[in-house]
Amino acid sequence: MLRDEEIQVVAGAVSVAGHLTIPEHPQGVIVFAHGSGSSRHSPRNRFVAEVLNKAGFATVLFDLLTPEEERDRANVFDIGLLARRLVDVTTWLATQPDTASLPVGYFGASTGAGAALAAAAHPEVKVAAVVSRGGRPDLAGASLRNVHAPTLLIVGGRDEMVLRLNRQAQAAIPARCEVAVVPGATHLFEEPGTLEEVAVLARDWFTDHLGAHA
Repeated sequence: MLRDEEIQVVAGAVSVAGHLTIPEHPQGVIVFAHGSGSSRHSPRNRFVAEVLNKAGFATVLFDLLTPEEERDRANVFDIGLLARRLVDVTTWLATQPDTASLPVGYFGASTGAGAALAAAAHPEVKVAAVVSRGGRPDLAGASLRNVHAPTLLIVGGRDEMVLRLNRQAQAAIPARCEVAVVPGATHLFEEPGTLEEVAVLARDWFTDHLGAHA
C-alpha cells in the first residue's frame, strides 16, 4: 500500500474524519457515503473497500457529519448537506498529489446513495461512475435529472419497497443506469454470500467505467 491512514478533511466550517487507502498503481479513487446510523467504520463498507483495494482502487471512507452534527437527527437526512460534504472531499482529493490525477467514483449505501447521486449531479465535480447499495436514490430528488455518470443500483431481491424506489430513480437518471438485483438479499445484505456479490458487482462496474478514464 502507498497510503493507509486516518485523515481529516476540511468541509465548509467543519473538519470531517476519514480513512484513505491507496494501493500501488491505483486506477481510480472511490469515495464512500454511508447510510444513517453508520460511519467510516461500517463493516459492510470496509469489506467492499477491501475488495476494491485489491482490484487496484484507492478508497476514502469518511464520516459525512461531525459527532456534534450527528446528534441532530435532521442532519442525518439532510441530503443537501451530505452531498456538499462529498463534493468537498472530492475537491480535496483533486489537491492531493497521490489522487489528483485519478478518476473518481462514488459508492453510496442507504441514505448515502441519495447524497452520492446528488453530489454526482453537482457541476463542481467530475464523477466517472456511481454505485448504490440498498440505496435511496429517490432522496436525491430533482438532482437525478443531472446525473451524467454511469450508475449501478444494487438492491436485494427481498427489499421490495427499496427496489421499487430504485426502478423509479432509474427512469429519472439520463446517464446509463442499471438495476442489479441480488436474489434472496434483504436491505442490509446480511445473508451468506450476498455482500460478496455486491462487492463483485461494484468492482466490475468501477473497473469498466473508471478504467476507461484512467
